[in-house]
Amino acid sequence: MDSSAAPHPRPTSGAPAQPAVRARSLTKLYGKGAGTVHALDGVDVDFAAGQFTAIMGPSGSGKSTLMHLLAGLDSASSGQAFIGDTEVTSLDDNHLTSLRRDRVGFVFQSFNLLPMFTAEQNILLPLTLAGTPVTAEVKEWLSTLAVTLGIQDRLSHRPSELSGGQQQRVAIARALIARPEVVFADEPTGNLDSRSGAEVLSFLRRSVRELGRTIIMVTHDPAAAAYADRVVLIADGAIAGDIANPTPESVLAGLDALRTFETTADTGSTRQVAS
Repeated sequence: MDSSAAPHPRPTSGAPAQPAVRARSLTKLYGKGAGTVHALDGVDVDFAAGQFTAIMGPSGSGKSTLMHLLAGLDSASSGQAFIGDTEVTSLDDNHLTSLRRDRVGFVFQSFNLLPMFTAEQNILLPLTLAGTPVTAEVKEWLSTLAVTLGIQDRLSHRPSELSGGQQQRVAIARALIARPEVVFADEPTGNLDSRSGAEVLSFLRRSVRELGRTIIMVTHDPAAAAYADRVVLIADGAIAGDIANPTPESVLAGLDALRTFETTADTGSTRQVAS
């Protein structure tokens, strides 16, 4: 991806926003005994409302695991995850389904659009499945999303008639149509060329700035992370650093510093390597 397309740092003002999502001592273990793997090891982290945050780290660092636990897509071994004031980690399956349907949006590497539906039908699908009527207010919000994402003239087209970038923009609109509190994006540009990827990241940024959304994105790409307001670095299942107003260069430096990340096993303390 062309790093020159990355935005200028977002200006900040006033008091810090209250967390939209947070983790407290969040832990995920796989296996038992000597073979136990600590995918997450007592993570404490806050994600501010109305901001675009990227999570980065080496392969196997726990970044996708963290996102899945925060979003209620996987269960924690211990600790807590919250969306707003709701403790996600204490919900049963029925309440998790309601949470994911009503309060959370998802954007994945695969677009997951239904080929027999038009772009508009795909965008409205979460509301259709929930039995929510398409009111004048919903139509106005759909129009706002379509204009913001630049797909207003593609709503009657099926996925096969759209480029990869257009399909991902449709997927973003689908994630936003129910006005979720937070959108989780897992490698949303992974299947796109650099130009389409830059367009999608630009639209994600606009969704935060112009539509007031909260977005948490997992990515391995420093240029993609530079579109965010903040980058959270993770290594060996623990928070390893935090970069405000990231640039491709500062993210690369932070990732390089992760090579020297150390965990003190006897105290459980960690050393921050980026800020």
